[in-house]
Amino acid sequence: MNIGIYIYEEAEVLDFSGPFEVFSTASRFLEEDKKFNVFLIAEKSESVLARGGYDVNAKYNINNHPQLDLLIVAGGVHTQEMKKDKVITWIKNVSTNTKIVASVCTGAFLLAQAKVVTTHKVTTHWEDIADLKESFPTLDVKSNVRWVDEDSIVTSGGISAGIDMSLHIVSRIHSLDLAEKTARQMEFTWTKN
Repeated sequence: MNIGIYIYEEAEVLDFSGPFEVFSTASRFLEEDKKFNVFLIAEKSESVLARGGYDVNAKYNINNHPQLDLLIVAGGVHTQEMKKDKVITWIKNVSTNTKIVASVCTGAFLLAQAKVVTTHKVTTHWEDIADLKESFPTLDVKSNVRWVDEDSIVTSGGISAGIDMSLHIVSRIHSLDLAEKTARQMEFTWTKN
């Protein structure tokens, strides 16, 4: 299963590192041919400066990645990313051929801008709930939840909530047992909503 996590300048570090850790840790418990293939995707093939000056190299760019089964869009300082037509078009196009599309934190704004979510139940970081409601009034924005699952769309609150969401996705696509083993291995107390 190919899991691509989209990152960009000023992306929140745990928004992409948390889900990456969940899927790579879960893979330790799986047979070789069942492991998750998790990787980072950026707009271009150059390093990305995430929040706090964290310098990251994505494995792929938006033009050369393999077919995705799961796309996760990280949050962070998303406002400039929303203005990039090429990125928004890529998110929209990739989402049509992806089994599950997910976002962490303000990644929900990018999904909304790409019209991947329109009237869906979604969530984001508590600090951005009002802005998401105002910017995209047709969305059913949920407060006070760690994540929201609406079939092929899964969104989470901010930062560490992306770990909870990713564990939920592991339980959905594989098993509750694998998700619980993964949380235990990570020494993480999983909030199951």
